[in-house]
Amino acid sequence: MKMKILIIGGTNFIGPPVVRHLIAMGHEVTVFHRGKTTAQLPAGVHQILGERKYLTQMKDELQQLSPEVVLDMIAYTEHDARALIEAFQGMQARIVVVSSMDVYQAYSVLLGKESDIVPVPLTENSSLRSLLYPFKEMPNRPLGAPDDYEKILVENVIMGNTDLPGTVVRLPMVYGENDPLHRLFPYLQRIDDKRPAIVVPESIANWRGSYGYVENVAYAIALAATNAIAQNRIYHVSDVEALTEVERITQIGEITHWQGKVVTVTQSQLPKEWKLPFNTQQDWLVDSTRIRQELEYKEIVPLNEALKRTVNWQRANLPEQPEQFAAPWLLDYVDEDKILSQVI
Repeated sequence: MKMKILIIGGTNFIGPPVVRHLIAMGHEVTVFHRGKTTAQLPAGVHQILGERKYLTQMKDELQQLSPEVVLDMIAYTEHDARALIEAFQGMQARIVVVSSMDVYQAYSVLLGKESDIVPVPLTENSSLRSLLYPFKEMPNRPLGAPDDYEKILVENVIMGNTDLPGTVVRLPMVYGENDPLHRLFPYLQRIDDKRPAIVVPESIANWRGSYGYVENVAYAIALAATNAIAQNRIYHVSDVEALTEVERITQIGEITHWQGKVVTVTQSQLPKEWKLPFNTQQDWLVDSTRIRQELEYKEIVPLNEALKRTVNWQRANLPEQPEQFAAPWLLDYVDEDKILSQVI
């Protein structure tokens, strides 16, 4: 059944593939955005230009669209969520918000703010963080997140509203074409520099975190937005494969025909001043069974193909300031060469 869907945001990274999937499903899509990002959206997509901070002031114009679903891709703060509810209060619409797996207590443990290791994989009912605003004290916040970034509060507002039913989709670490964080770049840079080996500290080698390829994540969001079963539900989406970092690097190496190898070293083999800013005893894995069972979600792009596409895009789109995307657990080449001279 054709639905009217309004997307708040939708022109960066994950948004355009979400739009494409919704159009392919036969729905009518309108995108509300600032007009500052050039995105290739399918023909027939309606666009409304405006600033997120003026959302409530555009209430009448937005409500005239009579959307059955409002999908918010950029609700970062409690204020964002409350403005969203206010703008669409009184309508027969479902609110879908994109959230993050950073809501969990396990994330606080990973950051070293809590000490009790949380069992994984995490389910949608796992314990949330008791410490709010995780990025407030970070000198380099992901994507310039505001001080009051907090997906827990966003979710509380959306799922606690009795007039507008809600749906929450908690995302993993998303990679793929147009990834603003260039997640695979640190490994690919070493591979393309023809390094004989990539040195990985033992503390990170077997660490596992949940990732998701952008096309698969976008498809999952589209399913959650268009399926009535998703009303008042929270879903995880992530790759079904739970790779360790060594396995991930190895797979990228195989795809690129890299002739080097991954070398795992102990803490005693690392420079004395080296310290990892994470507690890697805490894995950061989520269980995506619920969305697979209830919405019949499955990956439309398999892992190997997803990595190939990402590698091809990354090679064609090197970051202007590569040092900004260095992985904190990888050594510089000088230190790496010293270690390799002793272990190889």
